[in-house]
Amino acid sequence: MSLEASRKKAKKYINVIPTDEAGFGKMIPILREYMGNKAENSPKKPIGPFKTDVKIYNDAPESGLRITWVGHSSILIEIDGKRILTDPVWGDRASFSKYFGPKRFFKPAIALQDLPPLDAVLLSHDHYDHLDKETIKFFAGTDIPFYCSVGVGQYLEKWGIFKNFVFEMDWGDSVLIGNQVVVTSTPSRHFSGRGVVNRNETLWASFVIKGPKHNIYFGADSGWSPSFAEIGKAFGPFDLTMLEVGAYGKYWPDIHMGPDHASNAHIALKGKLMMPIHYGTFNLAPHAWYEPVERLEKFAKDKKIDLFVPEPGKPTEVKGPYNSAWWKKFM
Repeated sequence: MSLEASRKKAKKYINVIPTDEAGFGKMIPILREYMGNKAENSPKKPIGPFKTDVKIYNDAPESGLRITWVGHSSILIEIDGKRILTDPVWGDRASFSKYFGPKRFFKPAIALQDLPPLDAVLLSHDHYDHLDKETIKFFAGTDIPFYCSVGVGQYLEKWGIFKNFVFEMDWGDSVLIGNQVVVTSTPSRHFSGRGVVNRNETLWASFVIKGPKHNIYFGADSGWSPSFAEIGKAFGPFDLTMLEVGAYGKYWPDIHMGPDHASNAHIALKGKLMMPIHYGTFNLAPHAWYEPVERLEKFAKDKKIDLFVPEPGKPTEVKGPYNSAWWKKFM
């Protein structure tokens, strides 16, 4: 295995190591697990509201690195003079329908029209909780460049993004944002598809984002993989790793990590601060909505990992360890 371009088998993209993607054969046990589940999958108390003070964006972050976690994997990253938005999902549901499917626990703290000017949008893969049609359509007709995994561009163009502002990236590809920030597509261990018939016809990825002062990693969706150590060796150390800690389950251990493996991934990546993402926003797994980050606190203490856990919607400079513990007031 290496950090080379992705591979295909019978016109389908494949992972760097054999991976159980929890397909149709797992549907019945997964449904049984959900039916017998008694955890607080969705909050009993209303979460939020959160409100972003947009005046903060009038001034560049003093440290050069500021994070606004919108929720799940949607992050406004301000790094060394550039603004990058990852996997923007502003919709009420992570679903093909507005009427059913996982409903978000809290409204985004900042409206799309109130976002500061963006230099780029990064899209890791085509799942509904990472690629939202109505959110993308908001950007139709703009000159914001979209950098996405191979095959995802077809959706962007269909939804109104100009073709010359869509750039598909294979693993190992790099692009320059402005004249100093380099984004590199790197492997993740996951799968793709927005329907039952097109699984793995588009690529999934993580991203290294390196500026003149800061080096960070956006992990998107991934199960545990030897790629983390290789990415750490090739591109680390990282000032900040953004790693998924939620939506894990015993029937799909290969495609989502959970807080234990995510904290191991942070170590393998040679990360300094770890930011949990992909939690506390949608009900996507049979664990309590707050469980991933609660468990992460314990693993971080045991493994001597410094955490960076901002409150939803609050622009927060990355200066050192920080834990807002925002979820505890809603438990």
